[in-house]
Parts: sequence; structure tokens; C-alpha cells
Amino acid sequence: MAHNIHGTFVSEKVNKIRWRPDFMNASHYFVTGSWDNDQNSIKLWDFQENEEDAEVYPFLVAEFPHNGDITEVKFLNGDFFVASSSSGCVSLLKITSEHGIDPLIERKIYWEGVHKFPNGENCPCTAFCTYDNDIVSVGEDGSINLLNAQNQNVIRTIENADSCSIRCVAFLKHSEILTGNFRGQLKIFDIRAPKSQPATTFMLSGDQISPLCLQNHPTQRHLVVAGDEEGSITIWDLRQNTYPVNVLDAHEGGVMEIHFHPDHPDQLFTCSTDGDVWHWSPKCGSASSLLNGENVWLASEAIKNKLDVFTLMPKLHKPINSLDVNRNKVLCGCDNEAVYLINGVNVFK
Repeated sequence: MAHNIHGTFVSEKVNKIRWRPDFMNASHYFVTGSWDNDQNSIKLWDFQENEEDAEVYPFLVAEFPHNGDITEVKFLNGDFFVASSSSGCVSLLKITSEHGIDPLIERKIYWEGVHKFPNGENCPCTAFCTYDNDIVSVGEDGSINLLNAQNQNVIRTIENADSCSIRCVAFLKHSEILTGNFRGQLKIFDIRAPKSQPATTFMLSGDQISPLCLQNHPTQRHLVVAGDEEGSITIWDLRQNTYPVNVLDAHEGGVMEIHFHPDHPDQLFTCSTDGDVWHWSPKCGSASSLLNGENVWLASEAIKNKLDVFTLMPKLHKPINSLDVNRNKVLCGCDNEAVYLINGVNVFK
């Protein structure tokens, strides 16, 4: 697969990297969130592509200081995004762009200390998920918080939702979330119901292997994919039952993030602590079956024979913590204090 790789040293470890949703039909803005600094920050970057095969270097547009390590960043739309940190806080931030003035990052809502240990000290917010303006955060305290981008108050808190740290969370529907905890348990909660107990609990695998990330299929939210600390990818069809449809032995290290391509959901991208970025794509014969309504990720037999896996860049010797996909471009952030733009990825089957 022919593509170009452009790496840029940014002088800090990057824990999260996200494309800004197309702004005025321009897909060249992105944000990064750092970790392991005395003062961490969220930064807005821009790059402009010039001639074909020319080097592409992002340049810093705006910066916002943030307490603690950045643990998650997600855009609600082209202007507003949410960030969480190891200090237990969640922030709603806005990119303000005025004609003739460089963009700024402004904080609109600050939910401080929404995750706390029993002694009252703030504990890390490990992850959050979004659905329209709703935000659900989870943390090492085992609690779940329902927030809203139009309300400065916490809508609901489920304390002691879990007896151990919750590592990841995803919306299944507007009233339902799926969480994954440190012991490898996955739980479905109805966040609108008065009870605080999960509606369903099941295991990631037979062993206590912790999930590191959860991701929904873009058009079929009942299809959920989890990446775990041992490098496996597990796929469920939650319409049927809580037994996995498929388990793929993937990376040598933990799977840090999983992203379906937003426009071509038969294409999957993963990154890991072993320094790999992979592109999972249906083989030509399998791709044609998608026209008949078959979802390759739910193929119960010989799924490995229906997929090609491509390495998008040479293996790094540091964890790749985060990636994001926009059209035929993939961004990733790494512990080697660099960000990478992979341009020209073949997703147009």
C-alpha cells in the first residue's frame, strides 16, 4: 500500500491525538494532549500540504495548559471538544476562530474533581464517551458520571459502580453504556434507570485480562470491539449475547486504541504499546460481500482469511498511545515525543 509518512518531533509525550472535524472543508487541524510533563497541555496544530511528496510539518496554532496527564480527548463538533485528565477533572473546551485572528482554545465548563478516592483525594478520570451533548466519564474510583455539554452541574453520579478501576467506556445507545474494568469484566449500565447496578456483566476472556479500549461500529452500535493489555481484539454482537463473535490475536503489546474509518467502516485501525500501527482491511472477495449486507467483523468463521493486515509505518521502540483517521490520512502520537502523519492510506475500495 503506497503512502507517505511524515514524523515531527514535538518535545513531549503525546497521549491523545484527534483530528478536528472538517472545518470549512479543511482537514488539516488536529489537537494533541500530553502526559508525563510537569505542566501538561492541549495543543491545536495546523499543517498545509504543498507540492506532491513535499515534507509536511505541523505548526502550533494554540495551546491550553491542563492539570494532570491528558487521558482522553473527543470532539463534539468542529468547535467544541472534551478533555479529561489524571487529576480527576473533565473540561469542555472551545476553539474560537475569528477572521484575521489566530484561533484560541477556551475552557467553557470545568467539572473539577468528579472522580475521587475514598479519602477525598482526586483520582484519574481514565476515559469518557460522548453521545450528542451527553458525556459519561469513568475513573479509578470505580464511579460513573453523567455530564452534559450544556450544564455545569453533574447530571448523575453512580458511586461504587465498580469495585475496581474502570478502564474504558462506550455508549451502546443514548441510555446505555458499556464499561470495562481492571479485572476484565464488562458491564452494561442503564444510565437513565434509578438503580445503580449493571443490567449485564460478562468477561472479556477466561482470564482476568484488562481491556484498554472499547469502540463501536460507526453504523451498527451493537457491534463492539475491545482491545486488551495482551494485544488481542475481541468482537461482540450485543444483539445476540455476551459471548464474543471473534477473538483476534493481534499485537505483541497492549492495544491502546481502535478506530473504524468513519466513512468506510469495513476498515479498522489499531495502535499498540509495541510501537505498531496497523490497518485491517477486507480482502477483495470479502469486500464484495459487504454489498450484500454482510459485515466482515461479524463473520463467525475464518475471519482471518477475510482480512488483510497492513503495517502503516516501521515499528517504533516506544508505545504508540493514540491514533485518529480522516479520509485517507492517519495521525498517531507516541512516547518518543513525536507525532506522525500517514498520508495516502488506501481505504477507497
